[in-house]
Amino acid sequence: MADTKTREIPAAVKLTLSAEQRVADLMAKAPEDAIGLKLSTPRRGCSGLAYSVDYITEEVAFDEKIETPGGTFYIDGASVLYLVGSVMDWVEDDFTAGFVFENPNAKGACGCGESFMV
Repeated sequence: MADTKTREIPAAVKLTLSAEQRVADLMAKAPEDAIGLKLSTPRRGCSGLAYSVDYITEEVAFDEKIETPGGTFYIDGASVLYLVGSVMDWVEDDFTAGFVFENPNAKGACGCGESFMV
């Protein structure tokens, strides 16, 4: 009998510890029917696509599912190709707080940083 090895497929997006903690914080105060948070890339802004993180109440068949210590994080199935290899971080300073994305697929971004193009 041949010894076959299976390799775990890495998630399309890697969440930093800070992002995982923010997911946990958001899930701790989520609406009662929320099953997790979902990252998607709706068409918006000057460059075409934007990052959006929202509560969701049901799974969608082709969404990628990432289990984090603080809750389930989903990636919109239609957005995965734009996000493969990305790192998602949570950054806070004196003036702003938000998720920040290091996306190797982005070919450019608008001046305000709200949207990107692939």
